[in-house]
Amino acid sequence: MTELAGRIALVTGASRGIGEASARALAALGARVIVTDLAAPVDLAEQLGGLARAHDVTDEQSWIDTMAFARDEAGGLDILVNNAGLFIAKPLTETTLEDWRRLHSVNVEGVFLGCKHAVPLMAERAHQWAGGASIINLSSVAGLVGTALVSCYNASKGAVRLFTKGVAMEVAPLRIRCNSVHPGIIETDMGRDLVSQFAAATGTGENDTRANFSNLHPLGHFGVPNNVADAVAFLASDRAAFMTGSEVVVDGGFTAS
Repeated sequence: MTELAGRIALVTGASRGIGEASARALAALGARVIVTDLAAPVDLAEQLGGLARAHDVTDEQSWIDTMAFARDEAGGLDILVNNAGLFIAKPLTETTLEDWRRLHSVNVEGVFLGCKHAVPLMAERAHQWAGGASIINLSSVAGLVGTALVSCYNASKGAVRLFTKGVAMEVAPLRIRCNSVHPGIIETDMGRDLVSQFAAATGTGENDTRANFSNLHPLGHFGVPNNVADAVAFLASDRAAFMTGSEVVVDGGFTAS
């Protein structure tokens, strides 16, 4: 398929999980994909015919250098997927200031820096596409509803949700769209870590914890990375040309009640 042919995409946190699946989905639609992570995902880039780069989303200079790389090595940027993220489950009174700052450094500041430094580059090419350029920020159902033991994660993902809306308002005249995606629990390393952390924090066995969380999704099971990647690919495409500042919820009904 060639729906995204000619477009250049960058996916952060692309070594595994939702990031990897999103990179594969964009490449399958014809985009040239730059995949980044703390260690450059070289094997994935080779499989996709794209480019790989080591990239720390919490470091502003790393973003400046990555945008220069996108311009010099790929020719620009049309799609940005701010996917890199961390998860922490702890009682509020046991959460350290260091925990809070580390979580927000990746989940919030990483998204801020990505948008800040990508927008000028994306604006150079946005006029070429019917739907303009597209920024997709990965939030979470935790950015929509509160859950015990993850108040700090709630705060970080809620920040991504509203930051996305503010950015959408500001960059619309540049023909850049900005939307957020809100997954439920997904079968990834982070999803499995969520189960482990909740099991440890509550003293419940991992099998029971997993069953309890599965039951919070009316569809009765966790999602898989491709469920989210399909939403990312849709938002990247001209099919979503009239969507900006929107929340795309991919949660098996988690937030429906």
